[in-house]
Amino acid sequence: MTRRTIGILGGMGPLATADLYTKIIQATPANSDQEHLPVIIHADPSVPDRTAALLSGGEDPTPWLVRGASNLASAGAEFIVMPCNTAHAFIEQVQDECPIPIVNMIDEAAREVQSLVPRGASAGILATGGTVAAGLYQSALERHGLQYLTPGADGQSLVMETIRRVKAGKIDPETVQPVLAAVRELEDAGAAALLAACTELPVVLRQDLAGVPLIDPTDVLARAAVRISTSDDAWIALLTDTGKVRSHVN
Repeated sequence: MTRRTIGILGGMGPLATADLYTKIIQATPANSDQEHLPVIIHADPSVPDRTAALLSGGEDPTPWLVRGASNLASAGAEFIVMPCNTAHAFIEQVQDECPIPIVNMIDEAAREVQSLVPRGASAGILATGGTVAAGLYQSALERHGLQYLTPGADGQSLVMETIRRVKAGKIDPETVQPVLAAVRELEDAGAAALLAACTELPVVLRQDLAGVPLIDPTDVLARAAVRISTSDDAWIALLTDTGKVRSHVN
């Protein structure tokens, strides 16, 4: 079986990186250590805050992301997955300077929503203020024939409260309570599905806590990574989507 080496561009935050790696392992059809996929992790928690860069003139994280992607490529990774939704606001610049393809988690998650709800339905977006302001999921959902809903100002503040607590390592019932209020708000507004569109959220937010399908982009990304690592068709599709066909051979 083909086993292309997966590079994880992580550290944003550390728990989200560990969560993705765990989900890659769980998504891999393996019966022994030797049947699992090769993975290289670059986890740099010093990457400047992505939301601050987008909303309040914070330091641009792009140089850190480019450096991390380059390190992964040099270490032998054949493609990259990035378990940070907000960092995808900078993915085009990073991809331009990276010799290996980067999987777009936003597009993968939107495609997953499309497979679960009727065309034209609305998906609720639970994400950082930076991800929401950048319109990452809004654009992706519209490209897939869907509508979107986002929390109001108070609900968005509650989402951020849960995200901050997870980043601080507080994984307990108290941490999930703020985001649950935003979940109810979006469900009441007519969301047919919900996107846990910050990689900290799936650490505490489970399907049984929502009344509609809850899409975990980290899980979607993990399954995509396994598929690309092991499938020639998925590999060629990624190379085509990222414009890297000419610089790679199978």
